Amino acid sequence: MSKRTYQPKKRKRAKTHGFLARTKTPSGKKILQGRRRMGRKKLSVS
Repeated sequence: MSKRTYQPKKRKRAKTHGFLARTKTPSGKKILQGRRRMGRKKLSVS
């Protein structure tokens, strides 16, 4: 039987979707800005 598609890794997840990754790019900053505007409790994954 083959492996499942999602093999979770905490470090990889944080590196791609984490707060620091978001703040590094202009588009990422825009995403955070929008989430703040919505009043989102959790802005990013880590």
